[in-house]
Amino acid sequence: MKLIKQHIEKDKSGYVTLIPEEFEDMWHAYNLIQKHDQLRAVTIRRIQSESSTGSVESQRIRLTLTISIDNVDFDTQVGMLRINGRVIVENPHVKLGTFHTIELELNRQFTLIKPEWDIIALERVQEACDITKKADVAAVVCQEGLANVCLVTSSMTIIRQHIDCPVPRKRKGSVTNYEKGMRRFFEQIYHAILRHIDFDIVKCVIIGSPGFVREQVYEFIFAEAVRTDNKTLMQNKSKFIMVHTSTGHKQALQEVMNDPAIKVKLADTKAAQEVQALDQFYEMMNMDPDRAFYGFKDVSKAADRGAIGTLLVTDELFRSADIVKRRQYIALVENARATGAKVFVFSSLHVSGENLNQLTGVAAILNFPIPDMDEEEEHPDDDDDDEEDSLQPNRNHDMDLAL
Repeated sequence: MKLIKQHIEKDKSGYVTLIPEEFEDMWHAYNLIQKHDQLRAVTIRRIQSESSTGSVESQRIRLTLTISIDNVDFDTQVGMLRINGRVIVENPHVKLGTFHTIELELNRQFTLIKPEWDIIALERVQEACDITKKADVAAVVCQEGLANVCLVTSSMTIIRQHIDCPVPRKRKGSVTNYEKGMRRFFEQIYHAILRHIDFDIVKCVIIGSPGFVREQVYEFIFAEAVRTDNKTLMQNKSKFIMVHTSTGHKQALQEVMNDPAIKVKLADTKAAQEVQALDQFYEMMNMDPDRAFYGFKDVSKAADRGAIGTLLVTDELFRSADIVKRRQYIALVENARATGAKVFVFSSLHVSGENLNQLTGVAAILNFPIPDMDEEEEHPDDDDDDEEDSLQPNRNHDMDLAL
């Protein structure tokens, strides 16, 4: 993301002008743009006019519109944002108050105006515009006939190609059809790697599978690279790592990111740090449950006591249309940071973020145990239960996790 201009007032109102340059930048923009914000961008609109002869002519023209946002839709397949709202700045071609949809694409400048830029939004702008924050990992998780070629960035897991290739069963005495089917399958993976992986950026290509499929894929890739004299693949052979997974589906990436060899390779990436933090939370739940809480109610109480060592929260909570709810989670983050806690904001499009969402989207590892939290539940001191219940409270002792 390229930052063109930023102006924030003392009351936190203001605007930023940005140009999304990569697919992941569109995800950052999706998290920044919220209902009731204002958006100014160049767009195309069909305009009807009456000619001198009285006939009605229709033409598409480019114009700059400013709208008050009502709805934001993110198409993850093509990386496009569709923002719908009412026109709020007078334009010679468009009446005030009319609805218009602005489509944001890569390399198209836009200005986002907010009545209040909270700390989470400002940090996301900083992160999106900092090239050092970009992760650079590719992964191929596969099993016989099934593969997912993914790019793992700091904010999300993007499936660049899903491969589903029928492979005949391996029959005793006749393996020709099986071998042909597997070769077609390996060829599709090989071409997907060439098409979707930029080795100038990617520093690690993970191949994961059950059984021996990963070894077969690895051997085929480099045998084919030698046969076709593909120097790019041969020069980047050291970037390939093979790991065991239980399946070839996207969910296997959680296992991949937990592999010790991968953790060493990706020690500097945000995605690996988040997986490690979530791993530590699960471990704490099993070893010392009085130091692991999830759900807004319990985590907020722990923050008030200054007990949080690590706070885990998904970005989905900061996209809530409920302004009060959004501000409560922002206050929770600020409160935790004020007492020295590490804060990890997980992407809901990343495998680790999906897992955290199953725990209400917010969890905490404490510096010291709070064994009397359940007693406070039985004897509440105030009448805020209904309000807090709307924030999805849960107690970790009552949940049977499927890890």
